[in-house]
Amino acid sequence: MTQIKRKKIVLLGGGFAGMEFAKRLMNKNYDLLMIDKQNHHQFQPLFYQVACSMLEPSSIIFPFRRMFQKAKNMEYRMATVTEVDTKNKKVLTDAGEFEYDYLVVGIGCKTNFFGNETIAENAMTLKSTQEAIHVRNHILTNFETVLTKVGEEREEYLNIVIVGAGPTGVELAGSFAEMKNNILPKDYTFFDFSKLNILLIEGSPYTLNPMSDKARANSRKYLEEMGVTIRTETVVKEYDGHELTLSTGEIIKSRNVIWAAGVIGNSLKGLDQAEMMRGNRMKVDRLNLVQGYEDIFAIGDIAYMETPKYPNSHPQVANVAVNQAKNLAKNFLKNDSMQDWNLYEYKDLGSMATVGKNKAVVDLPHYKFKGWFAWLVWMFLHLMLILTVRNKLIILINWAWSYFTSDSSLRVILSSPEKRDK
Repeated sequence: MTQIKRKKIVLLGGGFAGMEFAKRLMNKNYDLLMIDKQNHHQFQPLFYQVACSMLEPSSIIFPFRRMFQKAKNMEYRMATVTEVDTKNKKVLTDAGEFEYDYLVVGIGCKTNFFGNETIAENAMTLKSTQEAIHVRNHILTNFETVLTKVGEEREEYLNIVIVGAGPTGVELAGSFAEMKNNILPKDYTFFDFSKLNILLIEGSPYTLNPMSDKARANSRKYLEEMGVTIRTETVVKEYDGHELTLSTGEIIKSRNVIWAAGVIGNSLKGLDQAEMMRGNRMKVDRLNLVQGYEDIFAIGDIAYMETPKYPNSHPQVANVAVNQAKNLAKNFLKNDSMQDWNLYEYKDLGSMATVGKNKAVVDLPHYKFKGWFAWLVWMFLHLMLILTVRNKLIILINWAWSYFTSDSSLRVILSSPEKRDK
């Protein structure tokens, strides 16, 4: 009896969308190859907690090979994709070539510097585990270095500037403010860290601009009460590593600039650039099929899908990525001919952000609230999204310790000593 050859799906990227798609196809009637330049899934919503020494990186990363040990139909390759050969149905990487019957692209986004190369070269970013560790090392080293500086030399060490007041920027600013208020006075008893300035700069008129008016107002109120200086309707023009120039003409001296002001889709050579939409996203139909192709799909942040409810595409959030992946996987399990496949539509379950201990804002479709209960809801939902029970427990213990002591024990510098004062 002739065995029917199973179709091969190559999956690019192991983010929220990629992981969900892979889990749904584990041990199903397809051969699946995941390609990612990292060897682990990263829980991006908690990068800021790694950067602020609240969690260790191992708490929020999940090795692909460990996660898919029981998958008999799946392979993983740690590689960087250089090009897609759509004619011969091959993915070209620095680790070789891989053929596909179907290609699923979930490569996500990277930081958008809006074409400003000097900012890109000198600002820190928070789009990977490595970058979160770098921010932590840099900030902790900065606290040690400032002790040796005097007079005007100290100023650029005593300004932490966060550009972009979306959830990442707001959460970073709140965490640094708590560190300044609760931790640094205990760690550095002979240095006055009350002079440490935390500045949040945003081009729009509001913090948390995509959220409700109530969430915007409350998040700003929380941050200002914690001592964060906020500049809205202000754009960063230049940053040379020492001085930040604003659109208002103001110049801020700082060695600590974290850029969280926007994202742009990662590029994939070999695909028709005419089908790329704003933000360098791939135009897809409601089956997540990339326009112009019959065998290439895109899911998550890289996908630009127009629907009746969302004519300008969906927001680039984890819930969209996960549910697009679920829908596409269910369709593949139904058949591989795209017959009677289910169309995707996003159901908005709400949004939320935390500012600090007992301070958070939550927007649900029919109810909006803030404060301690919002903070509990934020913690519970993020904890439930963590992939393993072990990691859930580790994070819960760390959060409980921080809550009751207003402290953490994770402030360890792991960078090279020779790079301390560059």
